[in-house]
Amino acid sequence: MAEETNKEIKTIGVLTSGGDAPGMNAAIRAVVRMAIARGLKVKGIKKGYQGLLNEEIIDMGTKDVSDIIQRGGTVLGTARSMEFKTPEGQKKGAEICKKHGIDGMVVIGGDGSYRGAQALSRNGINTIGLPGTIDLDIACTEYTIGFDTAVNTAMQAIDKVKDTSASHERCSVIEVMGRNAGYIALWCGIANGAEDILIPEKYDFNEQNIINNIIANRRRGKTHHIVINAEGIGHSVSMARRIEAATGIETRATILGYMQRGGQPTAKDRYYASIMGAYAVDILLQGKTNRVVGFSKGEFVDYDIEEALNMVKGINEYQFEVAHLLSY
Repeated sequence: MAEETNKEIKTIGVLTSGGDAPGMNAAIRAVVRMAIARGLKVKGIKKGYQGLLNEEIIDMGTKDVSDIIQRGGTVLGTARSMEFKTPEGQKKGAEICKKHGIDGMVVIGGDGSYRGAQALSRNGINTIGLPGTIDLDIACTEYTIGFDTAVNTAMQAIDKVKDTSASHERCSVIEVMGRNAGYIALWCGIANGAEDILIPEKYDFNEQNIINNIIANRRRGKTHHIVINAEGIGHSVSMARRIEAATGIETRATILGYMQRGGQPTAKDRYYASIMGAYAVDILLQGKTNRVVGFSKGEFVDYDIEEALNMVKGINEYQFEVAHLLSY
């Protein structure tokens, strides 16, 4: 059962929290314009929960979100807030919402942002979370805002590294983002035709297997080798040194880093983020609170935040097997 309140929503706030992700601006735009279309007022909160506590709150109209759908990052800004993790900070945030007439809130971010949304809901502010993270590590949804763009950015960069790796007959260890999840690495591993894919969910930290695979591939006539290494494993530079020492093959490490968070969002990220933003407004108007929007089995859906946080997400076994078999 969805948690509901009887409070009439007149003003909606929107904030982005945690790491930025391409498509957040599309979600902000959708929240603002959908809310106004439904006869509501909209307040933008700058710099996430810290901005809320600092009362960095602005009125937003349709023109304020013109020409932002194609921009990466978040026009509202984002920041970490240690104060908001405390009960006192959460209560203060809710009181500030009430002071500014905000009775409904849309929070765009990851798991940590959801906990903040849950706290606002408990303190009397109807709150809906949207999954904004490039890591795809939110268990209740098959899609997170920014993942598609990040994967495409990483894929294009890896293609370029692969070109020079082939020219010099090198081994390349390429590290992609994802925090403690391996989805970007898995997708890029398959999309870029990598010989090895290292992800936290499956890696046994046996580098000898990688070394053996590199040597075996060289004997089969492969002149270069790509290892996609997830951020959750890391240590790419030292790994490259060890591989070179063990194989005698020139090995270089490339850490793609924060470039994966930037850039113009793809059509998919703009489209899905827009629908999710509009959906969040409409379920607020239905009286729902403490919910998170997701995408599952071809439909946009919503879950109780506590239920969503307790879900566990793993790597698809068949997809991982395919990645391994296609690497030969």
